[in-house]
Amino acid sequence: MTFKPWSRSVVDFSAVNLRDLPSVDELAGHELLREAPRALAVEAARSALARAREEIRAGHDPGDLGRRALGEVEAAASPHLRRVLNATGVIVHTNLGRAPLAASALERAVEVGGSYSNLEYDLREGARGSRQDHVAGLLRRLTGAEAALVVNNNAAAVLLALAALAEGREVLVSRGELIEIGDGFRIPDVLERSGAYLVEVGTTNRTRAADYERAVGSETALLLRVHQSNFRVVGFTERPTTEALAAVARRAGLPLVDDLGSGVLLASNTVLLADEPSARDSLSAGADLVCFSGDKLLGGPQAGIVVGRADLVERLRRHPLQRALRADKLTLAALEGTLALYLEPERARLEIPVLRMLDETADAVRARAERLAALVGGETVETVSRVGGGALPLAELPSFAVAVEEELAVALRAGDPAVVAIVRDGQTLLDCRTLAEAELEEVAAAVAGARSRA
Repeated sequence: MTFKPWSRSVVDFSAVNLRDLPSVDELAGHELLREAPRALAVEAARSALARAREEIRAGHDPGDLGRRALGEVEAAASPHLRRVLNATGVIVHTNLGRAPLAASALERAVEVGGSYSNLEYDLREGARGSRQDHVAGLLRRLTGAEAALVVNNNAAAVLLALAALAEGREVLVSRGELIEIGDGFRIPDVLERSGAYLVEVGTTNRTRAADYERAVGSETALLLRVHQSNFRVVGFTERPTTEALAAVARRAGLPLVDDLGSGVLLASNTVLLADEPSARDSLSAGADLVCFSGDKLLGGPQAGIVVGRADLVERLRRHPLQRALRADKLTLAALEGTLALYLEPERARLEIPVLRMLDETADAVRARAERLAALVGGETVETVSRVGGGALPLAELPSFAVAVEEELAVALRAGDPAVVAIVRDGQTLLDCRTLAEAELEEVAAAVAGARSRA
């Protein structure tokens, strides 16, 4: 089928060309769409014609409608969630899916996801089991906790803890810890949704243990400590230690819940994580429950992890919200695979991508950047990488990038796989701290493709 030619010589361009448009049925039967399912071809034709009408009314030629409809079919049939090569230098990049998983974690997810599993079945007893049992033992061993529970993210972990332990009662929080995390999600909002009442203590920059002690009343349910993972208050500041806060909680007969956020389980080979508290540290200091993420500095899948006293964890497990917030089998499988690596610290540092990128020396990154520069004909430049994901906001990691033409950035994002880079000072920078050795050839091919399209 051929369509009537578009002519810019027509006086009333808009009206004439609108009349010349084919019908949805005609366009759906175009030879380029013959291999497409009929329903998809019709939908693509309808979309292509709608956009063509808008362009004609705006005085533009909509071009080849057959190819435009084919593009709609191809876009609809292609996966929307796609693999991306991270050349930004931000290790735990929230917009790019945070932590890439270790190979063994992926293997566990594939094995469990491609078959039936004993998700909630006790193979020894031949009866119903608990999905929490698959990772609880590993978490107890790695943190020293009495019990553990996993939900779908750390915000859910905090929400569940507050709902189960403080609904209808008061929770004491320092004003300096009323933080906002990603996408406008605020700690006061979490408290409100849990049914607990917020009681602020101290000031934004200075809060002491005595402030909590004075605020404890008959309606107080717990003390909440929130790690300042995505910001820092500097200058004239004071904040009680976990030990001091735990002592206040013990004297009042109340639990202390510590929201660590980032989820460090292993000290880094570098000084980067030296001051970042781990779950084991917090529990040893006297916290009764500790909440943290699975997909930030832990380097696993998105998950919220709660560890601590067995009686408190059991209250969370029995709360009605737990079923709505629980993790699925793929998350649990990937988390189990990640946690198992931590049993051998040196293996974890090598195989968990986030830990490997945090620990890698600047010289190693420079060597990789020089190899990429040779492949793409770019320039090796010194730069700074960041941790990202709301963790360690002041930390800077010395890094090296390959500088190519600024105009390639858009074309690189449009490639397959897409390459997301940083545009700075009139150049596109490919930071090699977040690019693995095995990805260099792909990045080089992407740059060549982008240059051919630019």
